[in-house]
Amino acid sequence: IYRDSFLNLGNDTYNKCNAAYAKGGPKQAMNMLNQNLDLNITDFVTIGFEGLADTIDSLGGVEIEVKSDEITHLNNYQKCIAEDVERTYTPLSNTGTQVLDGLQATRYCRIRYTAGDDFKRAERQRTVLKAVMEKAKGASVSQLTSIANSVFDEVYTSFDISEIVSLLGDVSSYSIVADDGFPQEDKRWVGSVGSK
Repeated sequence: IYRDSFLNLGNDTYNKCNAAYAKGGPKQAMNMLNQNLDLNITDFVTIGFEGLADTIDSLGGVEIEVKSDEITHLNNYQKCIAEDVERTYTPLSNTGTQVLDGLQATRYCRIRYTAGDDFKRAERQRTVLKAVMEKAKGASVSQLTSIANSVFDEVYTSFDISEIVSLLGDVSSYSIVADDGFPQEDKRWVGSVGSK
């Protein structure tokens, strides 16, 4: 769901849909999605930037194609966040397909100031998540269990750790069947709706 989609937040107020999470966390976000899209989501997993970076590092990085207009933004985000979390970072200087470490891949997800704006940023996020899933498919169950245990403190979820580990055991059978975002490209428009 594109974050600026103007929807009922699940409490009969309308705003950009990402406001549901900001105002009421995952439960409010699930309520918003269920109400607007006639869904019945009951469980959630939320992971922060550090948890995502740690997961990617534990998997040995992810393969991503980096374009020339993305490098500067990626490096700027890395530098800023690395200072905040007191981690070192490795600037990128080359374009093309390469293995990004956790900090690089997580910051790649944050890029929004290139052609495509937030739609492209959401696409980058999906690209990284698909790369994480592909990397996880090649990992052993014991490796995935170890990763889950090591990052579980950085996760907020309705699942307990045993349920997560159980789900990870089947990761090789998972597939992403669509990744174009909602609303689909031919059903969306960009503009200002004015006052809420």
